[in-house]
Amino acid sequence: MSDQEDCYLCKEYIREPVSIPCGHSFCSVCLKTYWDHADHTGSYICPECRVTYSKRPTPRRMGGARQSSSRHSTSSMQRNNEPFPPPPPSPDYNETYAGPQDVGCDICVGKKQRAVKSCLMCLASYCDKHLKPHYESATFKRHKLVDEIGHLDREICPQHQKGLELFCRTDQMCICVLCTVKEHKGHDMVSAEQERADEQQRLGATQAEIQERIHDRFKQMEELKQAVESLRSSAQRAMQECEKTFTDMMRSIERLQQEMAKLISSNKRAALNNAESHLERLSHEIADLKRRDNEITQLSRTEDHIHFIQSYHTLIAQTEAEELPSVSVNPYYSFDPVTKAVSELKQHMNEFSNEELVKVAKTVNKMTFCELEDSMKKKSMKAEEAAPMYKTPPVQEPRYRDDFLRYACQLTMDQSTAYRQIHLSRGNRKASLKRDPQAYSDSSGRFDSLPQVLCKEPLSGRAFYWEVDWSGEGASMGITYKGIKRTGYGDNCRIGYNRKSWSLFCSDSSYSARHNKDQIEISAPYSSRIGVFLDHSGGTLSFYTIGDTMDLIHRFKASFSEPVYAGFWVWYDSAVTIIQL
Repeated sequence: MSDQEDCYLCKEYIREPVSIPCGHSFCSVCLKTYWDHADHTGSYICPECRVTYSKRPTPRRMGGARQSSSRHSTSSMQRNNEPFPPPPPSPDYNETYAGPQDVGCDICVGKKQRAVKSCLMCLASYCDKHLKPHYESATFKRHKLVDEIGHLDREICPQHQKGLELFCRTDQMCICVLCTVKEHKGHDMVSAEQERADEQQRLGATQAEIQERIHDRFKQMEELKQAVESLRSSAQRAMQECEKTFTDMMRSIERLQQEMAKLISSNKRAALNNAESHLERLSHEIADLKRRDNEITQLSRTEDHIHFIQSYHTLIAQTEAEELPSVSVNPYYSFDPVTKAVSELKQHMNEFSNEELVKVAKTVNKMTFCELEDSMKKKSMKAEEAAPMYKTPPVQEPRYRDDFLRYACQLTMDQSTAYRQIHLSRGNRKASLKRDPQAYSDSSGRFDSLPQVLCKEPLSGRAFYWEVDWSGEGASMGITYKGIKRTGYGDNCRIGYNRKSWSLFCSDSSYSARHNKDQIEISAPYSSRIGVFLDHSGGTLSFYTIGDTMDLIHRFKASFSEPVYAGFWVWYDSAVTIIQL
């Protein structure tokens, strides 16, 4: 039975709760009506988890409406301690008619007025006007009045039509006095007031735990808010520092650009000045040579032999005496080295900046600002830091049964964890659910509300294989961490319904794989024997039908952070047996 108090079908508080093999609970009438409509199909489906049964399971009575019954009984007890019910305030008989959401007066004829009180003895609800005799007449002195409630049939025994005054702890249901004679004879029974008191203590403990969680959540919320403010401030500072740094870097690059421009300009100017001086000198030398060439031409044309001879020796002497320097030009002189150097600088900067960006991104991306932590995972991580665990590598999952048997392990059920109505036999290898509680000793590790049992052996660090025979209307097998909750009906206690456990539920016509909030319906051939293969290091849990070949039903993939224990859920008239291999 889950933590919710509302029936999945009618969406109201569960009346006469009954449970079916898959573990879900509904109102007795709601489930009967739901399955009566399915009789013509011959296929019966759980309304909540959709598990299919080929024959109609027999619902079993479970606990329900305890708080409501206790509340009414407490109210009744308080009234019985008073000498007479206090009179109500002067009734105002202005007509207040019952609306669609109100409870109408059972005495009013025609259009009904809104009821203000219900009598648990008369099993009727009254408006102010018709309630007056209960306060004024001694006949009604011992009647139990409560605030108006709908569905008064919840307060009476459907079999004997008597008020529900007792609680049967054996069957976890409210009963009347006549029920103690036959149906619940010899059962563990207490008054509704006593059961309410016991449940109130548990409720107080639960409330204290919730309040502690609220305190922790507020504390975490404040820490998170402070961290958010610090994050924003840090991000703002980082943005400003980065902006300033990159501005300085750009200024350095601009300064480097200016220095390169100066270098190119100064070298260009020096080279041009040198070239211009050489051009001017060459121009003068060319003019002088042209002048001499002209003199030689004129001398060649003279008819005066004496003048020719005298001038010739002078010209030749000047020409031979003067040696003109040659001007050589470097054909490879250019500013390409500057361009190449700047290009290489750019490439180096790009490579360096990319490498640094990747390093920074990796560092920043690895940082986790906030996350949800599993307390068991946190403890496991601390243990690993203190004593590192060297896990074996994953094994190659076998294909044939003989190969699976190489990993066979011997498991035994732990009596200290077994629900009190689970009967263990065959050397604690078989579990079946009985109506009579077993004489087990008190144990903090025992499941107190769900028909479950765990095995003794912790499974960790390697591969394991075991086989289970099951029979009856429904059974479940799987694994769980040791820290699974043992008290109550909630999903935190049920194998396969939380983060700490994994399971396969088997019915006569289908299978259902369950982990946390995930549930997968599986269509596979019926098999009364299931093979279970666990590779703890490799992170797999597989279920197989056993025959000539091993046919996979379902495989879970997980990262197991600590040792696990095999566990089972057993239904009435059902049994599970661990096979010796």
